[in-house]
Amino acid sequence: MANLADFLDKLPILLVGLLMLATMTLAAGAGYFLRRRVRRMLTNNGAKEEGGAEGYIVSAVIGLVALLLGFTFALAVGRFETRRALVLQEANAIGTSYLRVQGLPEPHRTRLSQILASYTNNRVQLGTASPDKMAPLIVASDRLLVELWAGTLAATDTIGNSALASSLHSTVNEVIDMDSARKAARKVRVPGEVFLALWVYIAVTAGMLGYSRSETQGRLLAGILFLLFTMSYMLIIDIDRPAGGNIVEGQGPMIELRETLKQQPPGTFDIWRKPVAVPAP
Repeated sequence: MANLADFLDKLPILLVGLLMLATMTLAAGAGYFLRRRVRRMLTNNGAKEEGGAEGYIVSAVIGLVALLLGFTFALAVGRFETRRALVLQEANAIGTSYLRVQGLPEPHRTRLSQILASYTNNRVQLGTASPDKMAPLIVASDRLLVELWAGTLAATDTIGNSALASSLHSTVNEVIDMDSARKAARKVRVPGEVFLALWVYIAVTAGMLGYSRSETQGRLLAGILFLLFTMSYMLIIDIDRPAGGNIVEGQGPMIELRETLKQQPPGTFDIWRKPVAVPAP
């Protein structure tokens, strides 16, 4: 099932939709020819075809597929909302760390401010990058986190065991934890078993529709239903993809933070601070 999920990730969403539509068309065609064969056999045996229950069965099967589609859609949307919420939480953690860094003496203030600004820019690029361009950005992100923690330790060695040191440790740790949380959230996907079961259910439903709707009008309505099923399946896959899809978590909070950091370089908050008196020799 993991291989199935990887296979679906590598396929363009439009191609997945075309494969789904082709599967339903073939299944409906098989059902239609099976219906003709059954009719021919009944005619040769002098028996009459009984009807009436097919419509109820098909309606029940369509309702079951709709339920499965809704269940899968809810799974994908839940994971999407988690990834989007983590963007805001990470932006808040970086912003808080940046503000607390401004209370450090030089050169720690400028060094950590630049690291946080570079890290924010990297996170924006990582959130909007295609899968084939993510590897170097992830490496750069990990490197910046190492530099951030190293700079934090160097700064706390200077300011000692103070309230600022404790609060700075807390927020920088939160930044590092948010990186792990976002990585984990991108790996949590709708299970491949769900997509496979949904594909099979839709194919069986298409076969039953082809069997029961042999008239021209019925085939037209079945074709419209096939298109709706295909669009729903494509939408679920798109939402479930953390990268490479058309629907990805917005990077609005991170972009706003990046612009804020550009407008507030180190020293911005020194306007009311008194210069430190230098002791006389």
